[in-house]
Amino acid sequence: MSDPAGTDLGSNQAYVLHVNGQGRDVRDAWLGESLLFVLRERLGLMGSKGACEQGECGSCSVLVDGALVCSCLVLAAAAQGQQIVTIEGVAPVGSPSDVQQAFVDAGAVQCGFCTPGLIMATHSLLERSPEPTEMEIREELSGNICRCTGYGRIIDAVQRVAVARRSQVAP
Repeated sequence: MSDPAGTDLGSNQAYVLHVNGQGRDVRDAWLGESLLFVLRERLGLMGSKGACEQGECGSCSVLVDGALVCSCLVLAAAAQGQQIVTIEGVAPVGSPSDVQQAFVDAGAVQCGFCTPGLIMATHSLLERSPEPTEMEIREELSGNICRCTGYGRIIDAVQRVAVARRSQVAP
């Protein structure tokens, strides 16, 4: 089977993804594989979680060229040439980002399944809106489902980071 461009869609391909600042080879891949599948199964980055596989829960959220996306809805091969940041790339191992630390400090981490997606969504939000209102936080995180915390602690964590960042910039 060939597409109009002459590419054999049935054969497996090799390509490079730029993940967490590094070029990562993806070999023997079907071009229809989701970014979530490739991150987890081919590259061994287990932080993004597969739950709904329909872009409804946010557990697989990553940044692609600075935009928050559900990696289960993105074709991995289509992300070539773009900068992908996963939960593993937001801070060096053993040195949590301010968002990660705030989630721990606020008790916003229960079972942990949704936490990576929520942290990615929080990083995205605070990058665009350094002083979000509670309503903005709720709206921005509404694409992430958490069944453990009731969201109060999660909102508290986001607010803690916003306040701490403001105090770092204040004269």
